[in-house]
Amino acid sequence: MLASLLERAYNPDVLTCLANLSNDEVFTPPEVANCVLDMLPAELWRDPTVRILDPFCKSGVFLREAAKRFIVGLEDVYPDLQDRVDHIMHEQLFGIAITELTALMSRRSLYCSKFPNGRFSVSGFDTDEGNIRLRHIKHTWREKRCAFCGASEQNYRRDDGLETHAYEFIHTKRPEGIFNMKFDVIVGNPPYQLDTGGSGRQAKPIYHLFVEQAKRLRPRFITMIIPSRWFAGGMGLDSFRSTMMADRHITRMVDYANAKDCFPQNSVSGGVCYFLWERDHEDDCLFTNVSASSSNDKLRPLDEFPVLVRYNRAVEILRKIRSYEETSLASIVSSISPFGIPTSVRGSEDRTSPSDVRLLSSGGFSYLRRSQVDTSKACFDSFKVAVSQTGAEHACEPDRSGQFRVLTSSMRTLAPEDVCTHSYLVLGPMGTEGECENLLVYLKTKFVRFLVLQAVSSIHISRQTFCFVPLQNFARAWTDEELYEKYGLSDAEVQFIDELIKPFDGGE
Repeated sequence: MLASLLERAYNPDVLTCLANLSNDEVFTPPEVANCVLDMLPAELWRDPTVRILDPFCKSGVFLREAAKRFIVGLEDVYPDLQDRVDHIMHEQLFGIAITELTALMSRRSLYCSKFPNGRFSVSGFDTDEGNIRLRHIKHTWREKRCAFCGASEQNYRRDDGLETHAYEFIHTKRPEGIFNMKFDVIVGNPPYQLDTGGSGRQAKPIYHLFVEQAKRLRPRFITMIIPSRWFAGGMGLDSFRSTMMADRHITRMVDYANAKDCFPQNSVSGGVCYFLWERDHEDDCLFTNVSASSSNDKLRPLDEFPVLVRYNRAVEILRKIRSYEETSLASIVSSISPFGIPTSVRGSEDRTSPSDVRLLSSGGFSYLRRSQVDTSKACFDSFKVAVSQTGAEHACEPDRSGQFRVLTSSMRTLAPEDVCTHSYLVLGPMGTEGECENLLVYLKTKFVRFLVLQAVSSIHISRQTFCFVPLQNFARAWTDEELYEKYGLSDAEVQFIDELIKPFDGGE
């Protein structure tokens, strides 16, 4: 009966379906969970002393797949199946659920019963939670923010009985005290973000907090799947990025530029990655790019560039360009909201005063009273180029052919005293309108958009995303062919750029 229960319960089709249900909490398909577990040394599954923790259980798939591996690997140690299962369930696998529902699902996945002390459980426990615990934790409010995760008190102070999303693993200064034991492996797919109550782009990332907490426990191995947005993104991730890039204990990284190649039903802006952190080993990282049609590996340091460059084949191209030691185009890119005008502001259709200035918004050009503009802002009195702060791709995902457009067609020249809303960045000052037109030609080249792509990890374009683009003499226009020749790119490198970047045809 036990063997029959195990065979029926460990059916990946059930959790594959579950992985397609939600875009808020990304459930991991069994095949992906196994790819993550594959990064761990094979000898772990033959060691009866190894303890594994999933501190953010959703469906329980990581623990379930680990159990299957232990059942095979420990056959010689525990020949009797029931003895083997009892040892694995009681001594080796532990989890912390993130909600009441995921606690029940995880127990059902691992124990074949949502009640580990029930008659259908594959191993008997004295409690109804087994080794998968859930505690109803409350946020610790300080100045209207949670001291542990930064959640807004306005949005996350909840009545008793409602989920608080105060995840136990990151809401303690002593994570080692949760189970009062040491773990060899911490594995899983943590919650990615907290809704701030605004638009999706305002969501606060929290996945990095789980990674940092796991490192504090100093297990032998950490392997997690998380968004790749930390490669270059902001939103409080700058310190995390610096730490991760400098951490030579990260020896493996598998990256999906298009998250749908990993989670077919989910859009995760900037893609997703999973990594292996080894406490007792330091080295360059074996970095793997995965797409629907191919994958490639490269052993390289993660901190060679200002941001983590995801494409292995781009590394040598960047090295060639940076060898010229030219000033970056980022040096003439404004910070966000270059004139301090909110995105929602719209001017008048007609000029009502000779002193009115022309305003560019997402609705086109209109006129704004000069008194509403901070005329001391850089570039106000100069020619400049406006570029949308939003990239061309939804969720930073490529099209069906795997290509990116990167920048939108909303780029345009602004004359002296023209201004724009928060929706745009400004490049300048430029000396003449002709230089602006040549800059626009440059921005539309595949060369530039390829370099911008290397520093993009979300739908947002910022000054930093131009960090790899060299500043040129804009007294002339530049073509891709001239740029490839200038920087000595090989035919194979040009082909890679052509494969990745679509032509700029003027459409959206």
